[in-house]
Amino acid sequence: MRRSKEVKTAVLAIGTILLFIFGYSFLKGTNILDKDRTFFVTYDNVEGLANSSPVTINGLLVGKVKNIAFLNNKGKLLVSFSIKEPDFEFSKNSLVRIYSSGLLGGKSLGLYPEYDPENMAVSGDTLVGSIEDDMLVAVTKALGPLEDKVNNTLATLDVLLNSVTDLLDPKTRANLQQAIANLNTTMESLNGASNSLNGLLKENTGKLNNTFTNLDEMASNFNSLSDSLSKLETGKLFSEFQSVVTRFDTIASALENGEGSMGKLLKDEQLYENLEGASKQLDELLEDVKLNPKRYIHISVFGKNNKQYTKPDNPEQ
Repeated sequence: MRRSKEVKTAVLAIGTILLFIFGYSFLKGTNILDKDRTFFVTYDNVEGLANSSPVTINGLLVGKVKNIAFLNNKGKLLVSFSIKEPDFEFSKNSLVRIYSSGLLGGKSLGLYPEYDPENMAVSGDTLVGSIEDDMLVAVTKALGPLEDKVNNTLATLDVLLNSVTDLLDPKTRANLQQAIANLNTTMESLNGASNSLNGLLKENTGKLNNTFTNLDEMASNFNSLSDSLSKLETGKLFSEFQSVVTRFDTIASALENGEGSMGKLLKDEQLYENLEGASKQLDELLEDVKLNPKRYIHISVFGKNNKQYTKPDNPEQ
């Protein structure tokens, strides 16, 4: 009876111990019944990584962080993590990177496997570690060049403002004030001119309306004239003009061939010579009349009979 109680007490103690171990393992995020493989990686800074943080491969959850401890007295950290996939193989030079798993800053381990059949990793091996920049660091790095450009722009602007300040001496400021005053005067003059123009247009509205009316009538008359010209029988006019040209060609051809009086006058050389001789004789007669008018004109006061004209022996006397 006494042995039975001792056995029960021992069994109860062992069960309590086992339950404590299972509970402790569960709270740590591990299961002692699983045949997980354990790997190690070292970091100078774990960037907020904690126990039970997820371990992923290409975004798939494959394990958890088991423990984080100091590796030496220099502050280097040793991280151990488990892989639940017994059949997933990778080499020792695979990369284990700490990265941000969310906007709130949670950290996870990402395994980037390398495949080298001659250097495959086994449980207990130490892999290569790296740290991915978080969002704040990435944004800061991205804004670095922009910050430099902004600083350069501000420096250039400062130099420009200093130059403008140097240029705006009292004399220059006075000139600018005078220019602004002149501009105001010019604007006032333009306003006055605009008012005068408006008044002039208002006073001559009737005349302007009459002018536009006359322009409309002129345009209408021009359209009527254009319509009238378009209605003319241009074909008939062209035919008559062609007929006139043909007749003119016929007359010119007749003159060229010596036909008709005008043609003979232009082409008959004998007629031309006779006319030239007659003209010459007429000229001689007129000249002789001027020189010797008594030969041709006889005036008798007392009714004396005119003598018959006798041709002189020497006509030139």
